[in-house]
Parts: sequence; C-alpha cells; structure tokens
Amino acid sequence: MDRVKVFVRRHALWIGIVAVAIPLAAHLWLQYESLRKLQATLPVSRRAFMRQYLSGVLNQTMMAFEERVDVVLNVPAGAFRYRFPDREHISEDQFDIRRVFDWPAIANHFRENQFRGARLFFVSAVSGPKEPTFAVVRFYDPVSCSFAYFPTEQERGAAHAASASWTAFTMVFTHPNSLQLTVDERDPKNRAIVKPIVDENSRVLGVAGMFVDENYFLQEALATEIGRTLPQKFPEDFRDAVIAVFDRDRRVLFANQPFEGAPFDVNWPIPFLFKDRYISMKMRTMTEEQYSRRYFIENLTFSILTALVLLGGIALTLRAASRAMKLSQMKAEFVSNVSHELRTPLASIRVFGEFLKLGRVRDREKIHEYGEYIETESRRLTQLINNILDFSKIESGQKTYKFEPARIEQVVRDTLRTFEIAFEQNGFTIRLEASEQALPEVVIDTDAIGQAFINLLDNAVKYSGESKEIVVKLGVEGEFVAIAVRDRGVGIAREEIGKVFDKFYRVGNNLVHDVKGSGLGLSIVKHIIEAHRGKVMVESEPGRGSTFIILLPLGEPPQSAARPGRLKAQLQTYSEEMS
Repeated sequence: MDRVKVFVRRHALWIGIVAVAIPLAAHLWLQYESLRKLQATLPVSRRAFMRQYLSGVLNQTMMAFEERVDVVLNVPAGAFRYRFPDREHISEDQFDIRRVFDWPAIANHFRENQFRGARLFFVSAVSGPKEPTFAVVRFYDPVSCSFAYFPTEQERGAAHAASASWTAFTMVFTHPNSLQLTVDERDPKNRAIVKPIVDENSRVLGVAGMFVDENYFLQEALATEIGRTLPQKFPEDFRDAVIAVFDRDRRVLFANQPFEGAPFDVNWPIPFLFKDRYISMKMRTMTEEQYSRRYFIENLTFSILTALVLLGGIALTLRAASRAMKLSQMKAEFVSNVSHELRTPLASIRVFGEFLKLGRVRDREKIHEYGEYIETESRRLTQLINNILDFSKIESGQKTYKFEPARIEQVVRDTLRTFEIAFEQNGFTIRLEASEQALPEVVIDTDAIGQAFINLLDNAVKYSGESKEIVVKLGVEGEFVAIAVRDRGVGIAREEIGKVFDKFYRVGNNLVHDVKGSGLGLSIVKHIIEAHRGKVMVESEPGRGSTFIILLPLGEPPQSAARPGRLKAQLQTYSEEMS
C-alpha cells in the first residue's frame, strides 16, 4: 500500500492526464462518428432545405402577384351593360355591340390600378340581340391608356381561349362553383390571367383579363423576394447562392448572379403561372457534398483543438498541483534539514563551551583547538542563518544591494582566508589560480558576492565525496570577470542540471542522500548574480565532479547578460583548463 501511495504521489501528473485523456478520447471518437454520419446526411438535409426555401419564395411571390392581379382585374360589374332580363326587349335591328361595355368606366378602372406586371389588358363578354350568341373581346393598352389597340391574331386567339371557360357560363345561364383567377398558358408568348365578373346573383357577366409581363415577374417580383429572404435563410453563405429560372430547353431566363455551367443541386416547379418553367438553386463555389466535407473537417478540427486546449489546461492544473505538492514536500524537507543544520553546530558549540566552562581542558593547545572549533561552527551557523534571511528578503522583494567598485580577487582571497581553518579541519585543499596581472575592478556588492562564493564553496565541500581538492580560478573573459569553482566529487545528472538553481531543490542522487542541506544556497547564488546583471552556469558529469562559473560584468552592470553561445564556450574553456 505504501508503495502504491509513493507511486501515485510521484506520478500524479501522468496519472491525472491519463485519467482525463481516456474519456476525452472516447468523447472525440463519438464526436467523430457523429460528424461522419452528419456528413452523409447533411447534403440530403441541405437539399431539402433548399427546396423548402425555393417553394417558400415562389409561394410568397405568387401570393403577392395574385393579390395584385385580383385587384387590377376586379372591373366593376356595372361596366358590363348587357343584362339577361333585357334581351327580350331588344330587337335585332336595335342591337349595338358598343352597348355591351361601359368603355369609360373600364378605362378609368385600369388607369387607377396601374400594374407593371400586365403587358396588355382585355375584357370579354358574350352578347347578341336575343340570345347570347357570340363573344366580344376588347383590348386595353396600359401604355397609351386607351382601347385603341389592334391585337395580333395570336393575342386575340389567346384572349378568346382564356375567356371561353367563363363565357360559357353566360351562354348556359349557370352559376360557377368558384370565382378564382384562372391561367391560360397554351400560348407561352401570351400567358393570360382572367377573372370572371359577376352580378349580385353570382351570374357571370363577362371576363377581365391580362397578358403577363414575364420579364417583370422574374426580374422584379421574384428577384426582390429572393434578395429579401436569401440572407435570412442562408446567413453564412447567401452570397454564394445561385438561383436561376430555366425553361424546358435549359435556357436561362433569370439568375440572381452570374454562374458557370456546374449542375444545380435542386430544382423546383413554378406553381400557378409559368408551369413550363422551373427554378433551380446551387452554391457557386462548392457542391453540397463539398460543403458537407468542409463542415465535417471544420467541426472535427474544432473538437480536436478544444480537446487539446482542455487537456493542456488540465495538464497545467495537474502540473501546478504536482509542483505545489513537491514544493510542500521540499519545504518540509527544508525544515527538517535546516533543523539538522542548526542543531549540529549548536551542539558542537555547546559541548566545547561546556568543556571550557567547567575547566576540564587545561592544555593551551586544546583550549586553542576548541576555540577554533567554536569559531568555525559559529561561522557555519552564521552562513546558514544569512541564507535563510536572504531568502526571506528575496521572496518578499526586500533584498537590496550596495554596489561599489571592488577587486574580485580581494573578495575571493578574504573569503578563503576566513574559512581556511574550517577547510583544514575537514581535510580539504583549496587551490586558487589567478592571473598574474591584476583583474579589472567590477561594480558589485562585496558582501553579496562573498556570500555567493561561500555557497559555492560549501556545495563543493558537501558533494566532493572522497576527493578533498577544490580549485578556484579567476580570470577575464571578454566583458566579464569570471569565478570558477571546481570539485571532483559525485557530480550532477544531466536531467537535473537545469533544476539545481530552483529553491528547495536538492539532487536526488543516491550518493548524496546522507548530505544535509537547505536547498537554498544555489537559488540565492542565482538571484545575487542576476541582480549584478551577470550569469551563473554549471557543467557536471556524474562521478567526475562539477564546475560552477560566475560571470560578472566589468564596470557598470550591462543592460543585457552574455550571449548563451559565448557563455557555453567560456564554460567549455574552464572545464578543459581545470581537467
């Protein structure tokens, strides 16, 4: 059970990602299957929607057209003068065809109800001296606004043919069951719409009719309705929609925009009028199958991106939680290690102090030796406390530095001299290699740089293993003064080199599990050097030791740090020289 807990704690991030990735992958698969089925059915659905749209457009256009025609053809019944009861009182000699219609009343009606959809108006009635024996048809020209129009034989024949079914009711003296408009399209060039005119007893007195202006119907009535409704029904791709009207010979009679000869997706017949025409619709740039494929790809891509973003967000959350757990664990280890670090020098100081207090040591050399131990442990304790205090100031943003010109070799020598006894007590040899020429002055905080140097030395002592030799080298590299600290100890694994400067982080090497420390030393070194606009680097190999290099800018701190490529070359130079 403990092993399981440890495994879960160490691999919590990956476990969380896998736990989320499996259901997310299942969701993506279901989404893919759903989109694939939709891809197969979408063209059919889109074509059905197009047919519905075309049907609706035609119905709305026809409805408005019929309503207008019904008003225009609603000639007053009084304009038809022939009355059935009067036929017995009119002799054959007295009959006058001019008495069949009230010409001024009819002309006035057509003038008051101008309609651009009518190319020519006509009225028709059946008349005769005794019995209604022949049909009379007269034409009204809406351009000249008069009956002074001489029709062609085709126009006369089309008008008689369109009126015949209604005038028959007059001849047989019967009442029609319906008074709706009727259409006669036997002559496509003279498409007629007629309306029966009845008296108060619903008896047919005559017929009012018109020849339809096909150009007006297509280019204005239908085009206006398409322009009004197309953006509403196809808001995303209405500019791509092509709607055209064809005749039976596939000749284009109308199109809302230019198009090439690709096949149309849907066709629909025109109701009531123009029954030998049909309306078609397609998308100009792609077929419905292509549109469906694009829709499939876009939605699948969006789903995948959404899943990746979700997975990334969860991974970041789990990573943050994992880091928080690790940070908490490192803090706990920090408290434990610091407690141990504090207890060790305090215990030594207490023991040696008690020996001296009780007078058990009378030999002057021993007294001197115990005093050195007490001084060494005090310095060690001071260093640890300084690290903790500096870390606290750094975390709270209160750490300040006092920059002043100084010689780096003097700072290094003073620091080594201070800890010389401690190194000798632990059997270490410190070799300082410096240039014979004096190094240029640098603008630094001497105390801070001394503390950073001490931390590097302390790490070299802790992780030297059986090797007791540490090399310190000073030099100038370009615009930087360099301090290198080299040990021949246990080294650092390649995957952990980038983490050693993190706060509370300690190398997880089995060779150093007994080495105590706070995990703050190198993070403080990094902060100090970066505050000086410098750079700290490390090169290490397990079992061959580590080299830490501090680069400090000459003169005033530069605006930018050294270029990474040059720093790497400098590190390689130091490593080769100290090998």
